[in-house]
Amino acid sequence: MLTATGLSCIRGERRLFSGIGLAVAPGEWLHLQGENGAGKTSLLRILVGLTPAAEGEVRWKGESIGALGEEFRREMVYLGHHAAVKEDLTALENLQISAALDGSDLAERGALAALFRMGLKGREELPVRVLSQGQKRRVLLARLLARKAALWVLDEPFTALDVKAVQMLSGLIGEHVAAGGMAVLTSHQSMPIAGGRVLQL
Repeated sequence: MLTATGLSCIRGERRLFSGIGLAVAPGEWLHLQGENGAGKTSLLRILVGLTPAAEGEVRWKGESIGALGEEFRREMVYLGHHAAVKEDLTALENLQISAALDGSDLAERGALAALFRMGLKGREELPVRVLSQGQKRRVLLARLLARKAALWVLDEPFTALDVKAVQMLSGLIGEHVAAGGMAVLTSHQSMPIAGGRVLQL
């Protein structure tokens, strides 16, 4: 379970939010909503340990994520809003390199299966620079299938995706949660995924 209590975030002289608490258990997903600039991305970065909170604490399975360190990061995948792929590498190379950087062993067969599931069959050996923005986003999102992470933290994951891809990703998140996984995401779109909760910022 991912829990947070009393989280506050300050940027410059501005307090973005304070007193935020949340809990996401296996089989649940949480949809963060709020106006632009409300601090949604900052909250996600705090939840994954990339940005320290001004106040409060984040725990994973009852332990502080700061104390857990790599143990927590191995069980989590975070895709930021501005996360990018390497333009000069192929879709397959991007996925394999990201897996290596995450410390996981991803065989080519598994990488190809993830790319095919994301609708990139026939494009896996193309340099990413020739792909459309939506296809580049699919390369990035294929990490969700390549990694066996219990927790998915996704910042605006539907950016640049067409209607069909949005439906596919919604289905993947639903499958992940139904299998006992957890997800926290931001999106301006409604989410037709069962068992979700909304936290307003």
